[in-house]
Amino acid sequence: MSAGAKRPEPVRDLDWDAKRARELGERALDIWAELLERLPELPVSRGKSQAEVAAAVSRPVPDDPMPLGDLVEHLRELVLEHSMYPGHPRFYAYITGAGTVPGAAADLLAAAVNQNLGGWRLSPGASELELHLTNWFARELGMPETGGGVFTSGGAMANFIALKVARDLKCGYDVKEHGVGAGPQLAIYASDEVHTVLYRAADLLGLGKSAIRVIPTDEEYRIRLDVLHEAIDLDTATGARPIAIVGSAGTVNTGAIDPLDALADLAEEHDLWFHVDGAYGAPAALAPDLRPKLAGMERADSIAFDPHKWLYVPHSAGAVLVRDLDLLSEAFSVHGSASYVYEDKDRTGTGPDLLDLSPQFSRGFQALKVWVSLLAHGLDAYRRRISHDAALARYLGERVKGAAEFELAAPVELSICCFRYVPPDLEGDEDDREAYLNALNERLMTDLQLGGEVFPSNAILGDRFVLRACIVNFRTEAEDLDALLESAAAAGARLDAEMRPSLLRG
Repeated sequence: MSAGAKRPEPVRDLDWDAKRARELGERALDIWAELLERLPELPVSRGKSQAEVAAAVSRPVPDDPMPLGDLVEHLRELVLEHSMYPGHPRFYAYITGAGTVPGAAADLLAAAVNQNLGGWRLSPGASELELHLTNWFARELGMPETGGGVFTSGGAMANFIALKVARDLKCGYDVKEHGVGAGPQLAIYASDEVHTVLYRAADLLGLGKSAIRVIPTDEEYRIRLDVLHEAIDLDTATGARPIAIVGSAGTVNTGAIDPLDALADLAEEHDLWFHVDGAYGAPAALAPDLRPKLAGMERADSIAFDPHKWLYVPHSAGAVLVRDLDLLSEAFSVHGSASYVYEDKDRTGTGPDLLDLSPQFSRGFQALKVWVSLLAHGLDAYRRRISHDAALARYLGERVKGAAEFELAAPVELSICCFRYVPPDLEGDEDDREAYLNALNERLMTDLQLGGEVFPSNAILGDRFVLRACIVNFRTEAEDLDALLESAAAAGARLDAEMRPSLLRG
């Protein structure tokens, strides 16, 4: 160092000591405890407009520190006045888990340590835990010892990673080096009930959305094998190259499960990659009474699933599993001058860098919330609750079938029940009747969500707009589903009186 160099004075404004951290942490824990205590009585959603919420939560960033009391009050108002609550027992929309309490505590510790799981040396325990946990999940879902994977932001990234591996392995040439333009058009087969993330994956992989060959479904919303056979044969005959079949282990609309064993047979026959999108439904394999429904999933080359769905952990925690973990490294490992590669593993003692197993270099410790939740609750509690969720959906379906004003819209396969409100005295032309029911049920869903007492979502089944309840919430019980039907019946009758055209009045 030069003798004349002036040492800068320390700047420690951002470096909070343990006492100050504890003070903020304890105040934040008070808000959390209040939320848990008040959750059943809070509205699921307050129905406020964007303008109202923006006006309440937006404020200038101050030059000087906000006083702790003001900061805590701002957080309390955000949590208790301007949030909606997927953990509420009467939230049954979309597929969002309730968020486990141990998982939330684990997230605090993961953020506190702040490791980057891209590099093993930057996160030794965390990296090993992720490798262990994904291997355990792979074996629980029927994959061999060589199976494993990585955690992701969710099902979109998990499906993308799986199809990237499929593209590289099945396209027939070095697509990583030469790009998709160097070979024939590639084709991926999935049902018309597949999640839209598959189209995004095809786009991101350079295949184009048209690479997804959309196969119609049967009356139970499962992929039609006869049409799938024909589509593969047609592509083969016309010069396209089939690379993958995607089967759904629980579609997002109805929870339908494709015939996975038959899809595995077909993939084997044509040397195609067999991917299962189990983002929602794969954890059903943990419940002994539901596992037979997923027969054939264990034959998949890859599985996408989201622990933040039916394993209930806090967002975000997705995962992708493959039968052979080395295939992830082959698909994503790229060593450049910017990253040092530790060749001497015996001397350094380093393990694999997870940056080589997915598109991400910087990675958070998403596995910890899943791991801690499993340890804190035990596997049997998960088995019981997953099975119970499915039983609740069947209960709701039976109640719908027994009610004059409701119509069951799809079979109840896992923990999703689709139904719609149908006024018992509704008559008229079939087309006019269906158009009216769509408008009525769309308005009904919106009013229920804005009302805040219950929060269903919807599905579009063919030309029908239907209400949809998805139960992946460990706080939901039968009385909460009773409340859904009671609220829907009352609101439906009120809206029908307002909306029904005179030509449809009975």
